[in-house]
Amino acid sequence: MASGCCCLLSTGVAVLINLQKLDPVQSHSPFAVHHVTTLMPRKRDRFRSSLSSRVVFQCRTQKPIGSRFISRAALSSEQLTGNGIDIKDERVLKVHTVHEFDEALRLAENKLVVVEYAASHSYHSKRIYPFMVDLSRTCPEVRFILVIGDESEKTKELCARENITSVPHFSFYKNMEKIHEEEGIGPDQLEGDVLYYGDNDAPIHQLHNRQDVEALLKKHTEDHKLVVLDVGLKHCGPCVKVYPTVVRLARRMNDTVVFARMNGDENQECMEFLRQMNVIEVPTFLFIRDYKICGRYVGSGKGELIGEILRYQGVRVTY
Repeated sequence: MASGCCCLLSTGVAVLINLQKLDPVQSHSPFAVHHVTTLMPRKRDRFRSSLSSRVVFQCRTQKPIGSRFISRAALSSEQLTGNGIDIKDERVLKVHTVHEFDEALRLAENKLVVVEYAASHSYHSKRIYPFMVDLSRTCPEVRFILVIGDESEKTKELCARENITSVPHFSFYKNMEKIHEEEGIGPDQLEGDVLYYGDNDAPIHQLHNRQDVEALLKKHTEDHKLVVLDVGLKHCGPCVKVYPTVVRLARRMNDTVVFARMNGDENQECMEFLRQMNVIEVPTFLFIRDYKICGRYVGSGKGELIGEILRYQGVRVTY
């Protein structure tokens, strides 16, 4: 049974067509999708603070913070504002004006830029910041920026321009354009977003059309390696949720399994290819060997995904 919410690729039924090499799993296969689940908004803990002169902490639901967070000492407000931590050495750039912000985005070019909008007296801004610092070390190709919204009138002006009304707030930019944003998230969601939108070092092939898929499969006809194709959408919550697991698996199984990724909404060619493959909802993982789809998994369950990969690798899995 698929785990996790899934996004519909389209409201219509995908039509199978005859392909010369790739053979989608037919509808009677035990691995075919027999149901469609619409994506419901993810329920998240919303820890928000007002950016007014008096910061107000609002907590809608209570949820324990991840173990990696608990083990780290929370920064004091003085540290968060830069008086007790060397922002430059930590690879997190602190900006103070609209001009500095725009210049940082321009210099990053096509690299992912992650911006944390914080407040000097926001408890959860201080709690999430150390984890962003950790990510700045492990993801060297990603640029990280810190904006203290209540630091000055100039930072308030920047937050107003970017429509930031509560903190902590994370915005993700590429080529000076905002591509994604999150609010009130924890370390796991932040890690997933950073990897999903900006980790170019992961051994995962980025596919942009059918020709890319066929070239990858042709490359692995002799070694008969299993190809795991991760199909998602640019702003799919469950796709982001499971992606850190995909990255870790790709690094650990690099010698035996080939991992690839395609966003269905990247262009019309991708969408058409996925319709041909009978992919109706995402995230969908296609297991391909010797030009044939031998199975698929629909959902974002980490344990189930690992079990399916091992099964198609020929490893007996018992539950």
